[in-house]
Amino acid sequence: MSTQQSQLDARVVNTNPTSHAPRLQGHESDAVRKYLLLELVLLIIDHDIKVIGSSKFKLPRLYETALRGVQDRVLLDMANLRRMFRDHGIKMVERTKLSEGLLVKFVCRGYHHEKMLLWSVVKVECEDVLKQYLSQ
Repeated sequence: MSTQQSQLDARVVNTNPTSHAPRLQGHESDAVRKYLLLELVLLIIDHDIKVIGSSKFKLPRLYETALRGVQDRVLLDMANLRRMFRDHGIKMVERTKLSEGLLVKFVCRGYHHEKMLLWSVVKVECEDVLKQYLSQ
């Protein structure tokens, strides 16, 4: 992720104008981003499993089993991220699908933050995440 992209997709919303919210640590921002991507990857996998089940593949059980294995690993990684969120005081508050991208609002150590992921970036990153899981 480039510095310019991180500046575009992360904004801090400070509800108290007299105080300054501390910057998110890099690993916290990356964890929020990864969690959002993993949620979307799960939706993609669920869709693909349904498509495979209703298609005329020669070996549908093979493909479905492979996708279910990826799905299990994604769920385990999401559980680890939720545990990290608890340890670091991060709570996802709201996710909104907009025409230009996915907007997430979250609280980190008592401060409210927003992160915007553009659909063009989300598509490429979801593909990369799926490639990583499939190559394992």
